[in-house]
Amino acid sequence: MRILLVGEYSRLHNSLKEGLTQLGHQAVIVGTGDGFKQYGTDFSIAPKFVNSNGLFRFFVKAFHKMGINLEEAEKGWRFYKLLPKLKGFDYVQLINSNAIETYPWLAKRLYKKLLQQNGPMSLLICGDDTPIVDYCLTGKLKYSILTPYQNNKSLKKSYAYTLKYTQNNYRSLFEWVKDKAANIITSDLDYEVPMKALGYTTTFIPNPINTDAIAFKPAVVHNKVIIFLGINRHSYTKKGLSYFEDALKIIADKYPDAVELIVTENIPYNEYVKLYDSAHILLDQVYAYDQGYNALEAMAKGKVVFTGAETEFTQHYALTQEVAINAVPNTDTLVTDLSFFIENPDAITALSQRARTFIEKEHNYLVVAKKYLGVWGAN
Repeated sequence: MRILLVGEYSRLHNSLKEGLTQLGHQAVIVGTGDGFKQYGTDFSIAPKFVNSNGLFRFFVKAFHKMGINLEEAEKGWRFYKLLPKLKGFDYVQLINSNAIETYPWLAKRLYKKLLQQNGPMSLLICGDDTPIVDYCLTGKLKYSILTPYQNNKSLKKSYAYTLKYTQNNYRSLFEWVKDKAANIITSDLDYEVPMKALGYTTTFIPNPINTDAIAFKPAVVHNKVIIFLGINRHSYTKKGLSYFEDALKIIADKYPDAVELIVTENIPYNEYVKLYDSAHILLDQVYAYDQGYNALEAMAKGKVVFTGAETEFTQHYALTQEVAINAVPNTDTLVTDLSFFIENPDAITALSQRARTFIEKEHNYLVVAKKYLGVWGAN
């Protein structure tokens, strides 16, 4: 099969491509690379022109204040120019209803042309999208990425990207894509639970992790326990990173000679994964039920990851032992959990091995790629 993968926010599509390629299929990724993260793509639609110099960036900001987003316009234009090369694929998968990251009205036109020259389309739900945001706003979940906003409406500006999916134009785009999609796939329980609760028919396929390319190194503490926190300012609030920062301040005072802290901010993906290589513990996010892509890759490397590992997750995978630490929005709880590992370094090594074993069993990229092929109807 020839598969076109549109969009990339977490390296999910890259790992899926690697699995498909190993199985003898051809996959092509088109996307922006997601800003500073710089994920790999075969065809880039990143807005290079409007960000090429200071003068253009000035106009971008000026037009943005008037409600005109030149970056979105350029992404759409670049995708349009690529359309002659994006044809003859047996299947198309969108990583989001607005995978092109352009104006919703323009996205519909581009998708329509894309579908005319290719096979069926899947919609992947693996991040913010209209039904996910809708369900989070109902307050039916114990907590969600929207909990900070629901508790403090002054944070609305920090949630501009997420809340845009509730606007009529993005809602209309989602409905259009949903109706045209042959199937809807969810990548983890943070999306499967809301979609099922809202009555959608979905296929749950865990994130693919290339365990052949990620070396496992047991987390053995020889001197200090090294804790890593990678901050993304764009998602700082909805990931609850302030709880980690507050916990680390307490930990640094409590164990001045026993811990080493590594804190980074807004760095490219390739640099990010190198910087946490030496860490024993990685702090990911608190408002989650399942693990996102960064957490899964860190677990594959053998890190103790503080992330989503709620009851829904342990029950789904029938786990009897922890493979990750369920990070909750409570500083005292985080401090207690971190203290346990600092005082019991052998527990770090044991959990490190369980994490890797879990990834190999449930997230192997070849097994996951076969599940996608099954949904797409490949022989």
